[in-house]
Parts: sequence; C-alpha cells; structure tokens
Amino acid sequence: MINLKPEWIPEEKQSQKTRLHQWMKSLGFSTYDSFYQASIDRTDWFWREAEKAVGIQWKKPYEAALGHHSLMWPKWYQGGTLNITETAVDKWAEKEETRHQPAIIWSNEAGEEKKWSFLELQEKVSRLAAGFLKEGLQKGDIAIIYMPMLPETVAVMLAFAKIGVIFSPVFSGYGSEPLAVRIRASGASIVVTANEMMRRGKTINMRECVADAINKTTTVQKVIVHTSSHTGYQDDVLLNDLLKEQPITGATYVTNEDPLMILYTSGTTGTPKGAVHTHAGFPIKAAFDAGLCMDLAKGDRLFWLTDMGWMMGPFLVFGGLINGAAIVLYDGAPDYPDEQQLWSFIHEKKVTHFGLSPTFVRSAMQQTIDGVELSHVKAIISTGEPWNEAPWQWLFHTIGQKNIPILNYSGGTEVSGGIVGSTLLRPIKPILFNAAILGMAADVYNEAGQSVMNEVGELVVKKPWVGMTCGFWNEPERYEDTYFKRFDGVWTHGDWVMQTEDGEFHITGRSDDVINTAGKRIGPAEIESILTWHPAVHEAAVIGVKDEVKGEALVCFIVTSPHAFEEATLIKELSAHVGSHAGKALTPKEVHLISALPKTRNGKIVRRLLKGAYEEKPSPDLSSLDNPDVYKSLTEYLNKKQNK
Repeated sequence: MINLKPEWIPEEKQSQKTRLHQWMKSLGFSTYDSFYQASIDRTDWFWREAEKAVGIQWKKPYEAALGHHSLMWPKWYQGGTLNITETAVDKWAEKEETRHQPAIIWSNEAGEEKKWSFLELQEKVSRLAAGFLKEGLQKGDIAIIYMPMLPETVAVMLAFAKIGVIFSPVFSGYGSEPLAVRIRASGASIVVTANEMMRRGKTINMRECVADAINKTTTVQKVIVHTSSHTGYQDDVLLNDLLKEQPITGATYVTNEDPLMILYTSGTTGTPKGAVHTHAGFPIKAAFDAGLCMDLAKGDRLFWLTDMGWMMGPFLVFGGLINGAAIVLYDGAPDYPDEQQLWSFIHEKKVTHFGLSPTFVRSAMQQTIDGVELSHVKAIISTGEPWNEAPWQWLFHTIGQKNIPILNYSGGTEVSGGIVGSTLLRPIKPILFNAAILGMAADVYNEAGQSVMNEVGELVVKKPWVGMTCGFWNEPERYEDTYFKRFDGVWTHGDWVMQTEDGEFHITGRSDDVINTAGKRIGPAEIESILTWHPAVHEAAVIGVKDEVKGEALVCFIVTSPHAFEEATLIKELSAHVGSHAGKALTPKEVHLISALPKTRNGKIVRRLLKGAYEEKPSPDLSSLDNPDVYKSLTEYLNKKQNK
C-alpha cells in the first residue's frame, strides 16, 4: 500500500455537525466502524433506516426493506408503492419554507441563466407530464433523452417518472451510431432532444443526428424537440407546446418492480449494457450517498461536471433534489470562453459541493489559474477514474487552499453510487478512499477467491444493497455472467483494488478492457464497429493507453481492405471518422495500420496482447493464439514507430 500521510483531518466540532454523525448517534452508534459493521450485518434494518433518513415518501408502506435475500435478484421494499417525484419535487414545493428555494440553477457558456424554485419545477414537471399523456405516452413506454444539460432536461426526466414512462438518458456528445445502438437496445419509441446545442461557441445540430440515428432503427414513433423555433421536421412535437398544458395533479404510483430508467454502460464486447433502475433503487442510493456520505443538506448547492448521459447526471438530479438541495447545471465546455470558466462558475453560483474527474484536474493544472475563491465550498467530490498524486495535491492545495476535503468516490452505473468513498469522520489521504460506504459489504479477493489485505485483487461486494441494478434490459443472463460468474455468491465489480487493515482502499485500475477516456467509459467494440464501416477497414481493434490529460486515450489497430490508399491520409481520415461518429472526445490518439490482429483459435481478438505490445511489456504466453507470428511482427512494428 502506498505510504501516504493525511492531508485533511476533521475537527471534532466539524464532524459532530455532519448529517452522518448526527444520524449515527441517533441510532446508538459512536464510531464509523461499528456503524459500518451493523450496516452490512443487518441489511434489512439498515436500508429501512436509510430511506427514512433521506425522507422517502410512500403512497403505500412496504412490508420489508429486503424481502428476498438473493444477491443476484434481491427484492426491495416489497408491498410498497411510490412515485419518486413526490419526494424529489412535490415534498419541497408544498412546504412554505422551501417552495421558493432554488431547485435548479443553470447557465451556459454564452452567459444565459435560469433559476427555478421547487414550486416552478413542480409546475413545469406537471405540465410536461400532462403534455406527454396528451401525446399518448403511457406507463411502460421507453424514451431516449438526448439533450444538453438544461433545466428542461431535468423536467423531462421527472415528468416521465411522474407518469411511469421509462427513460434512458444518452450522452449529448454522441454521434448518430452510438445513439442508434442505444435506441435499438432499449426498443425506445420516443426520443426527446434539443434542436441544437452550443460548444465552444459552435452550433451542433442535435436534431440532424437524431434523424440519422432513427434511419438506422425501427422503433421510434415520436420525436419531441426543445427549440425556440420549428425544426423543419414536420411531425416533431415541440417541448414548448407541451409546457403550455394544464398541470396534472397526482402521479402514477409504482412498485419497486417497475423500472424508472435504463442507464447504458459499455462492456468490452457486444452492445452496451442497459442497467435497469427503479423508483426505490437508484434515487434512494444516490440521495443516501449525497446526503449522508457527502453531507449534502437542504439549501446546499450541488454541481457535477458531467452529462445527463453519464451516471453522475441522474445522480446529481436525484441525489440533490431528494435532499432539498439546489442542483447546479452548466451547459458548455469548462474552459470556454476562458480557462477559469469552471472556477468562476462555481464561485458565482455559490456551489457548496461539486464533483469532477481527475482528467479535468490534469487539464486544469496546465492552465493559468489566478485568484480562485471558493470559501463557500464544503466538499469536492472526485469520481470517474483513479488519481495520480500530483493532480490530487494540486487540487487540494491550489484550488482548495488546504481547507476543502476531497471525497474520493467510486462505484458505477450498475451500483447507483459508490462502493468505496471518503467519510468526513476520518482523515483523508491523497488518492485513497478512507472507507467502504455504509451498506456496501466491500472486500478484495485474490484469484482464488480469498479475502486479502495489502495486495491487489478484485473489488467485490458480498451482500445486496439498495440501488444495485435490477439486471440488464432484456439480458438477465448477461447480467449474471458479468457480475457473478467470477466468484460464487459475490458481486465482482471489475476494479483492481488494495485494502488495508485501517479500512482504506486504493483503486489501481479496471480489470477488464473497458476504456475510460476523460471520465467516459466506452467499450472497444463500439469504436471498432464505427471503424469497420469505413470501406478501407477490414478489421479493427481498439485499446486504451495511459494519457496524461484524459487518463486513457484510444489507440486503434487497423487491418485494411485490399484497396489502394495513401497511409498518412487514411490514418487522418480514420481518426476523423471515429470523432465524427462517436463524438469529438473519443477521437483516437493514434491509428496504426497493421497486417493482422492477434486472435485465439476461436477467432477472438486478444486486445491485451495489443496493449502489452504497445506498452513494450515482456512477451506473454502465446500458446492460445492461432497466429502467434502476428504478435512478433506487431512488436517489431511498434518498436520502430516508438523509437523514431
């Protein structure tokens, strides 16, 4: 384990004021360790207390928090019915002391601003819900949300939830093919989008991208567009028209068997995995982690540098609103129109809690940052990828002025929040997680399935928790294979981790081939599919390699078709091809044209060998390869390239 000293040490008075300390004390616990142990020993009791702590409102009370104890397929809050919008919005809108408090604070890179109170948000959600019903939408329909970070995006999500429509937010920077993949996988009949969005002063036509994606699919029946003028597509439904409907009262009440949303996360092969989440799953876990672990409280302001298509977007919505905090949205690039844009935004909006990734911090370190004043910030939360120490120290000393705790936080889309994190009740060391999160029975296993300390192993979770995905959309076997095949009876998360006797964790990376570039997880197969559309590409394989700014960058290996081409021109063309279809953030760092890809005897491309050759690692066992000579020629080719 890395030998690091604490950089932030909580003062006793400060700790005693946290929501976690006060809640823990009210339940009869005096230490985090004893409370954590009880949280994983008494699963039903803990998650019953957890939902009470964040104030979930039920239409019909449940009989037991955990009704079925299967780790793969637990049944939560059986017998209960609810609609999560009543807790996230209506509860605050109907109280005199909170109805006029801000629920959403928004601005964009052009300087436009909006602020909606809980009462205003309630009205807009109810009007949209009425409009959706008038358009024939009903419980169980599936809608893709492909929108920028707008207040209206939040209202659309909540309006769908209010009437029982299952929604799936998609990254606004995706090109048409990743969008089409998610439409096909979900079977969505509705797409909600914006006519356009602005990035770095340039207009991006989102509606055209949707049109291209729909042409590649068969299920979409209705497109709803947020726009200030007509789109030019005759059958579009305008969001502004729906906002003129008379607001509905009441909501569609659901059990925890009814899906709320599908969040797609990429795997190493095949289509993205559609993690299914419910009204009493994802929102409760997000609200618990934000409120009790990050100490977000009523009247605070939560901001995350994210997109609604990534897990932290919905986390921001439900984690913030359920706790009575304002959610702060920024639509634009964090360093445009100047390098201090993000820090100025956080200061101007009086953000109390903000989340970002180490990737952004590595970029910011290279910029000129002057006079950052963040005295109102209570905590910085970090997620998305492992830290290096230098960026962590820069963030803590330069931005946080050694006063703001950095809460390292890691879990995933399938988790609805964190497995390991940093509690404000313990000292915080650079890059490490100082605790497993309450209710998460985390452990580290070696290859034999034995619990280990002070050595790298697989991060596992040994008991069910509220918020764990209810399987993959239409793919139950894939879900079981993904998380429960490695070790019998435990959830294997796919992170390489070390833990100590003190309860600290150090995540060293992913144990699979998923590429994490600039905080965005992408499966190699998605990029490879885009590459193979090009007429010059016969086969393609993609790996992620270390990158000082993005964390990981894409490197593509191409076997070309038997056509004449000029190598340098084709490489540039393929790089632009990926960027235009997958999104600019996923433009490859390098493209290599090679004669063949290393494959097993059953035809599977062995990407780890490509990565090993690229990183100049010692030659591995090649006995499983059908074409071992390919690996030798690949290493010779890369050596020549890298030694030029």
